[in-house]
Amino acid sequence: MVKDNDTVIQEFNELVNMSSSELETWLKEEQSESSGWSKDDGSGETIGHESGRKIIQILDKNPSKDPDKYDEEDIQHMRKVVSYCKRHLAQEEKAKQNTDSKSYKSLKNWGHDALKT
Repeated sequence: MVKDNDTVIQEFNELVNMSSSELETWLKEEQSESSGWSKDDGSGETIGHESGRKIIQILDKNPSKDPDKYDEEDIQHMRKVVSYCKRHLAQEEKAKQNTDSKSYKSLKNWGHDALKT
């Protein structure tokens, strides 16, 4: 069953626990590029790294997190972020224990710092 938009927005704002500036700083670090699946476009960028850039745009566009200010494209990406974070947090306890793990780095690319929870 597909979650309604209000639920997606609420869960996104709970799971994405990094600020826009924190995420932007993280994505500039070399280690942010060392985990995840590479995109098929030959750029070498990972899917999670690209997602992080989209998350920054969403956060910057609506810093007050007003549910009425998200457009359908935002909500579509927020849905992906919620799904990814929930799935990986349920599967990978390692992300909370080892900041050098690919799990930790990958979740950070998706806006979730496991050490902040």
